[in-house]
Amino acid sequence: MLFEWNAIWPAIPILLEGAKLTLWISVLGMLGGLIIGIIAGFIRAYANKVSSCITLIFIELIRGTPIVVQVMFIYFALPLIVPIRINPFTAAVITIMINSSAYIAEITRGAVLSIHKGFYEASLALGLSKRDTLRYVITPLALRRMLPPLSNQWIMSIKDTSLFIVIGVAELTRQGQEIIAGNFRAMEIWSTVAGIYLIIILVLSFVLRKLEKKLKII
Repeated sequence: MLFEWNAIWPAIPILLEGAKLTLWISVLGMLGGLIIGIIAGFIRAYANKVSSCITLIFIELIRGTPIVVQVMFIYFALPLIVPIRINPFTAAVITIMINSSAYIAEITRGAVLSIHKGFYEASLALGLSKRDTLRYVITPLALRRMLPPLSNQWIMSIKDTSLFIVIGVAELTRQGQEIIAGNFRAMEIWSTVAGIYLIIILVLSFVLRKLEKKLKII
């Protein structure tokens, strides 16, 4: 079978619309996941044993189940428990948010615990409260160390959005599938879809590496 370039050009605008939705889902999901994950990470590192144990159960539950199962539970099963209807886009964002938060929590815990105790003790000795020490001293230092693994988590989340095809989210992979259903040019369209994902990841990786160097992260 010959590679038909003419099958690609009409599909580009549609695929780019799907790529925009893919990025939008990943950005919103990661922002929410970052907030939840940082809070959960600090609970794991500094809270009492009961709170830490409850947080650990949440983390292991999310990390121990596939993201496809999670999104199908949120989209199909959750409305049977709670009388609400969730649209595919919202279900996708919530899934990325919850899924990424579990990994970000462990990233946060590891980064926080890697900060030398001397910073914590010196801050308390200077008169800062425990809360201010965590907020103004420990958190900024930890965030610098968290950036590389957070970058990797964002990249993983972008690729995970392709799995939301199971609930009909019109992201990049879904758009590619629908185009193929109309023109039957699977090789050309899937190659283009793969190329768009690759470009997104390469550009994002380049920008994040520049940011890491700017912050002098080693």
